[in-house]
Formats: sequence, structure tokens, C-alpha cells
Amino acid sequence: MGSTGAGGGGTGSLELERRLAVPASLDLRGARVEEALAALDRYLDDAALAGLESVTIVHGVGTGALRDAVRRHAAEHPLVRAVRPAPLEGGGEGATILEL
Repeated sequence: MGSTGAGGGGTGSLELERRLAVPASLDLRGARVEEALAALDRYLDDAALAGLESVTIVHGVGTGALRDAVRRHAAEHPLVRAVRPAPLEGGGEGATILEL
């Protein structure tokens, strides 16, 4: 039998593993809006389970359609507390910061 929780593995260890497994950003450049929003939902669930407090969504500048859809969708998402454009050095209008 394997050891599933012995040796101080507990929930803190599981949360640390999830944090390491979930990147702090999601790159949606080139995705269609429908695909991007589905990927965003999956990513937000994983990020919240991992205990991440803020994440960066990279959508690129393009025509702005993907950016607008991502920001609108995120603003209505129950796991998202705040939505703001990334600072210039972090992607500017090509990325969005989400506070979870």
C-alpha cells in the first residue's frame, strides 16, 4: 500500500503542489472567442483551487474583440474580484490582470 497522507503530506502540501502546477498566466493569443472563454473558465477554476490570488490573461491587442470578451466574461465570473489592464511593462492592453 502506498502512503497517501503520512509524513506531513496534508492539505498544505496539496495546495503547494497545485500552485506549482498552475501557471500564473494564461496565453489565449490566436484563440477564437468561444474557445478562449472555455479555456479561461477551466483556468480560473484551477487557479482558484491552487490558491492563486491574481493571474494574468494574455490575449494580445489585435482588433480588441478577444480582449473585450475576456474582460467582460471575467467581470461576471464568480471567482473574479477585480479586472484591470496589465501595466505597460506587463503587456499593457495585450493582457489583463484578474484578482481572484
